[in-house]
Amino acid sequence: MALLAIHSFFKLSVLTFFILAPAARASEWIEYSNNGFATLTHYSLPLNYIASCGCTAESTHYPTAALSQMAFGSSTAYGPACGRCFNLTLLNTFLSVPPFYPPVQKSIVVKVTDLCPLSTTGWCNATTNGPNAAGNYLNFDLAYPSTSIPSNFFPSNASYYGYTDFGVWNISYESVSCNGWEGWNDAAALGSVTGQGPESVCCAADPTNSSNTCTSYSDHNGIA
Repeated sequence: MALLAIHSFFKLSVLTFFILAPAARASEWIEYSNNGFATLTHYSLPLNYIASCGCTAESTHYPTAALSQMAFGSSTAYGPACGRCFNLTLLNTFLSVPPFYPPVQKSIVVKVTDLCPLSTTGWCNATTNGPNAAGNYLNFDLAYPSTSIPSNFFPSNASYYGYTDFGVWNISYESVSCNGWEGWNDAAALGSVTGQGPESVCCAADPTNSSNTCTSYSDHNGIA
């Protein structure tokens, strides 16, 4: 009888672990408000490249960005941030001494199509345990240079600093409807690529609630 009870308890414990494990992983994702502050970096994304979310190739013809992994909501493929649009406003540079405050603030609406992988260093390394080196929990990695973004989007003062690319900016962000995104009126730039199956890609045209927002691919598939 005792052995049966132990065996039953063991099975229940194992079952409970597997039921709660995804929830435990999900709780490690960074929950963030619809507006706040973040850092902004930039990376090279080839034109027509299909990034983590599986958004259409045409989406790369418009402003897009990767979001730091723990805010993105998945360690691979798609996550809840896929397809969301944000208005990003440049505030000041982080690494330069002294910080550079542009005379005119510039903003851009981007669509999240990619994830910026978690690392032990760098700007996408924030977790629920602590922010990145700039004190922010979110980092947007802008796909830049881009045919959709003017080459002078990032302001500079080369005569003073001796260079034009500051690398890291402090920004404010605001979650906005994607109808303000430059690619909104291009049907080919919206949604996911076809032919890879619904379990492989997820890029909502304008995610607004749980019914049209992507799930976490890694949570759904038990990937750490």
